[in-house]
Amino acid sequence: MIGAGKIKQYANVLDKPLSRGRQEVSLSAFAFLFSELVQYNQTRVDNIAELERRLEDAGYAVGARVLELLCHREKGNRRETRLLGILSFVHSTVWKVLFGKVADSLEKGTEHEDEYMISEKELLVNRFISIPKDMGTFNCGAFVAGIVKGVLDGAGFPAVVTAHFVPVEGQHRPRTTILIKFAEEVLQREARLG
Repeated sequence: MIGAGKIKQYANVLDKPLSRGRQEVSLSAFAFLFSELVQYNQTRVDNIAELERRLEDAGYAVGARVLELLCHREKGNRRETRLLGILSFVHSTVWKVLFGKVADSLEKGTEHEDEYMISEKELLVNRFISIPKDMGTFNCGAFVAGIVKGVLDGAGFPAVVTAHFVPVEGQHRPRTTILIKFAEEVLQREARLG
C-alpha cells in the first residue's frame, strides 16, 4: 500500500487542476438568486431602460468569465477567429453550459448583413418572472444579452446585443430573441479572412 492516502500538496491555488465538478445548480437556487439581483437593481433605478442596462452589465461580467473558462476547458486555450465559429460556440457550447441545452435557433437577419438572432422559446431568466403592468416592456433577457456581449467582446467580436420579446401565435408567453448587431470592423475582418 505504498502511497495510499497520500494527497498531493500544491504550493499555490493556481497550480491546482481545474476539475469539472458538478455542473448543475439547483433551479430554485438560481431563481432565488436572480430574483434578488433583479429586486436589488430595481430599487436603485428610475426607469426600465436603466434596470435592463444594469442587468446587462451584470451579465457582461458573467460572459467574460464563461468565455475564459470554456476556452480553457473545451478548446485548449484556443479562441474562435471566424464569425460563424463564434456564433456557433455561443449558440451551442455556451448555451448548453449555462442553460443545459442548445438554444432553439440561430438565424441571420434578413434586413441587415450584420445582424444575427438567437431565439429561445422559454428563456430561463424569464420563466419565473411576472412583470407588473407598470413595467410593461421589461425583459430579464437583458441579463443573457449581457452574457452574450461579454463572450463576444472577450473573443474580439464587438457587438451591440439586445433582448426582445417576439409574440408567437397561439402561445401565452412570447419567445425571447437575443439580437446581435456586429461592429463594422468585425465584418471587414471577416471579409478579409474570407
